[in-house]
Amino acid sequence: MSDKKLSEILTMEMALSLKETPLFCGLSDKEYKTVAQVLKPIHAKKGDAIINEGDTGEDMYILLSGILSASGLQSDGTQRWLFNISPGDFFGEMSIIAHEPRSATIAASEDSVVMELRSLDFFKIITYNPGIGFKLLRSISIVQNQWLDQSSKSYSDLTRWGETARRRAITDEMTGLYNRRFLEESIKERFNNQSMNFRTMSLLMMDLDKIHGINDRYGTKAGDIVITEASNIIRSCLRPGDIPSRLSGDEFAVLLPDTDIKDACVVAERIRENIEKKQIEVPESPSSDETTNIGTRTSIGIAIAPVHANTTEDLEEAADLALRKAKELGRNRVEVFQK
Repeated sequence: MSDKKLSEILTMEMALSLKETPLFCGLSDKEYKTVAQVLKPIHAKKGDAIINEGDTGEDMYILLSGILSASGLQSDGTQRWLFNISPGDFFGEMSIIAHEPRSATIAASEDSVVMELRSLDFFKIITYNPGIGFKLLRSISIVQNQWLDQSSKSYSDLTRWGETARRRAITDEMTGLYNRRFLEESIKERFNNQSMNFRTMSLLMMDLDKIHGINDRYGTKAGDIVITEASNIIRSCLRPGDIPSRLSGDEFAVLLPDTDIKDACVVAERIRENIEKKQIEVPESPSSDETTNIGTRTSIGIAIAPVHANTTEDLEEAADLALRKAKELGRNRVEVFQK
C-alpha cells in the first residue's frame, strides 16, 4: 500500500474512530483537532515490537487498527502473555508522565496502525492548553484504574498517582512549584516558536543564602520548611502567566514571559525583599519540640532573551553567571548578566 493511500485511510479512520476512544472522548471537537494534528501514524507489521520491556521512553501510543499483545519477562527468562490491546486502547503513558521504564513488551499480533503522541507534544499541550491536558490525564487515570484487574503486576502502582498525574508530570512534589523539565520545555517552546522570536523573556536564577548553615544548626526538617516558605513567597510575587520552578535543593528559577530587564529587576527585588523580611518558624534543634523564628536571604541572577541568549542553554548559563556574581558581591542582592 502506498504511503499516500495509507495517509488517506488514516485521515478517514482518525476522524471516525479516534475521537470516540477512551483517551479522547472527553474532548470537544476543537480540542480533539488540536491533539490530532500532532499524532504520528506508525504502520507496524505482524511481529513488530512497538516498545520493549525495561526500555526508557517518553512517548505514548494509541492503537488505531489491528491487534497488539503485551507480554512480560518471567524470572526463568520466558515471556508471558499479559493481555491484548484493541483499537482505541492506549499504552506507554507511565513513561511519558512518571518517567518510568516500559513495564511490558508490546508487539503487533497482526498488521496494525498505531498513533504516536510524543512527550514534547504532550507537554506542549499541557503548557498551552491546560484544559486539554487535564482532560487527557483524567482519562488516563480512569482507564488505568480499570486496567488494574487485568495485570496487577504491571500496573499495581498506578493508583498511587492516578489522581495526581498532572501535578507529578510538571511540578516539584515538595514545594508545588513547576519542575526543571517543565521550565526548560517552556523556554524551548518560546525559542522555537517563530511568532515569539522577537518577544522578550527574562529568566531569574536564585538560591537561598547559606541554607546549609540552617540544616546544620536546626536540622534538615527546618531546611525543608525554609525552602517551602521561600517557594510560597516566590509564587506570591508573580503574575499568573509566570513560571516559578524548583531546580533542586534550595535552587529556584523563574521564567518571566514578555518581561524586559527593568521589570525583571522589579520582580527580583520584590522576591528578595519579601524573603529577607520573612520570619520562619522552625524547630530549635533536630531533636527539639520547641520552635524558634529564623530568617533567610536569597541571591538572584537575571538574564534576558534575546538580549543575552538565543538558546535555552545559553539563557540558563547567563542567568547562572549573574547569580554567581551576586554571591561574589556579598549575597542577598540582584545582579543582571553582563557580556
